[in-house]
Amino acid sequence: AITTTPFLSNEAYYRGAKPHRPKLDQLGSSLRLVAWNIERGLELDGIKLLFANTEEFLRQAERNEQKTDIAQMRQDIEVLKSADVMVLNEVDWGLKRTGYRSVVRELGDALNMNWAYGVEFIEVDPISLGTEKLEEWENEAERQRLLAEIQVDRNQLRSLHGTVVLSRYPILEARLEPFPTAGYDWNAGEKKALDPLEKGKRIGAEAAFLEKISRQIRRGGRTSLIVTLDVQDLKEKRLTVAATHLESNASPESRRKQMEELLLLLRDIRNPVIIAGDLNTTGGDSSPTSIKKQIYQRLGSAEFWATTGAKYATGVGLLYDAVKLSANTAKNQDDPTARNIPLVGPNPEAQMFSLLEEFRFRDGFALDFRGNEDRTINGTQGTLANSNQRDTKGFATTYEFQRPMGIVGKMKLDWILVKAYLTNPDDDNGPYHFAPHFARTLESVNYALPARLSDHNPISVDLPFEEPARMKDNQAEK
Repeated sequence: AITTTPFLSNEAYYRGAKPHRPKLDQLGSSLRLVAWNIERGLELDGIKLLFANTEEFLRQAERNEQKTDIAQMRQDIEVLKSADVMVLNEVDWGLKRTGYRSVVRELGDALNMNWAYGVEFIEVDPISLGTEKLEEWENEAERQRLLAEIQVDRNQLRSLHGTVVLSRYPILEARLEPFPTAGYDWNAGEKKALDPLEKGKRIGAEAAFLEKISRQIRRGGRTSLIVTLDVQDLKEKRLTVAATHLESNASPESRRKQMEELLLLLRDIRNPVIIAGDLNTTGGDSSPTSIKKQIYQRLGSAEFWATTGAKYATGVGLLYDAVKLSANTAKNQDDPTARNIPLVGPNPEAQMFSLLEEFRFRDGFALDFRGNEDRTINGTQGTLANSNQRDTKGFATTYEFQRPMGIVGKMKLDWILVKAYLTNPDDDNGPYHFAPHFARTLESVNYALPARLSDHNPISVDLPFEEPARMKDNQAEK
């Protein structure tokens, strides 16, 4: 089945592609990994420009009205370009909203990287398939205009949406593992939400159209793409990358169950393992969004919002989704790992991070939860700071959404977790060979151009192939 069998290409390897193995200050030769939810690939041309013509990308950034730190942006771009492994969430293949493009193939060719693609969803809603009739419209001229907007080219339509691992290392194998715990049924659940419209409980043509835009009828479900790479610098010669995407429309408990299922799949692996992707650590059972964003994500057209969507939304009072976040939820947005204190300061996402911290692989090794001042880019410390950048309040946030009254909300949704050669996840005196260092949230590049590249910021981590010199010196002094 297409949702259990990944696509795989080692064409870059046969073209002679080699890993960069960047030699980094204090670390030496390392593997640099990036994780990025690229929001379907709606801004694929901007992403490709970043890699293919950095100077032109920076020139366009300088012309952008937003305040731009070109020096920081150049540094962040070099981090992205030197990454030998990239985990991407929300990647389209053959959908109108992204020009029917194979986003993974284009990026693989542009970056000269091997790739694996796992289908998460087959988009089957009437708008994506071009079969929506919009029968509630009495204004025939307006109906025909909208139908023209959503019609599709069936010869190019593939309707696939999924997860990607790009790698300059050869891919030895790849498997696609859907979660047994679905969390949310994107087929039955979305159809149920539309039942009142189909049963004639009309709410007005404009409101009905916006409601249909906000629903995504899909087949499939959240999944993990588990890839084994040929990394000769490791003593095991193999690295496992688990690219995952936990359910947004589910409770934190459901996400914890999904993570537990993934860990059980990885338990017996005796080489280093990296888990990376969008874990949707919102603290609730939905991701905050807006009607404007949903229209853009569904139709891939900023112009449609400007000419039509805003008028509809304002007219029916649906300018923003009614996503209500409690004060406590807001408090945990910066740090979903924060301690759960029932009644006083509940944090429902904490249970998943406790699971991760307590988990042990069969070989006795653990996921690295350390946070050392001298192994972060900004001198912060705390849980997971070596693998996920922290700032003064918690973690550097990776997702941005619009709230009413122009207020911007931010969350930490995207994560990198590393299992190397550590038996105690918090042991500052343990080995740092292939352990996470100098995690970054690469926000500057995401906002460089007038249209941000994604609603998520890319994140990165550096993994040294040898014990870092500083640690060797410290051990020698003991």
